[in-house]
Amino acid sequence: MIVRSLLVCALLVLSACGPHFIPGTQIADTRDSRAILDVMERYRSAVEARDAKAIQALVSKSFRDNAGTEDPSDDLTAENLGRVLPQMFARMDAPQVNLEIRRVDIKPDGMAQVIYYWSTNWRAPSLLDKTQRDSELEQMVLQKEDGDWRIVTGI
Repeated sequence: MIVRSLLVCALLVLSACGPHFIPGTQIADTRDSRAILDVMERYRSAVEARDAKAIQALVSKSFRDNAGTEDPSDDLTAENLGRVLPQMFARMDAPQVNLEIRRVDIKPDGMAQVIYYWSTNWRAPSLLDKTQRDSELEQMVLQKEDGDWRIVTGI
């Protein structure tokens, strides 16, 4: 009986030491993971609002994204984002974006990798009459700069 009570107490103590997760996720509930999720939500909101300046405020000075192609002429950088995003947003109406964050891996070197499922609907009236849809599993890399998480690649 005493052994059983000690075992139950030991299990309770050990289970209290386990990781805590953000409700509804398997993401560790830490200050950094919450800050990263905040960046992701601000990014999502900025895309829906077609707010290029808000997205620029989220990216690192070292931001670079190859736009999913090997052609360097369509690469996005911190320098050209302010020119390219407004042009892209001008061609679309009413974007709706949903991000399902699947995993946040924070590295000791101040880098983080976010795996997320992106689904979006938008209209491109100058190109097509029908609402366009896109969805896929994506990766975004962030870096901690001056205490804030910034997007390095993956938009």
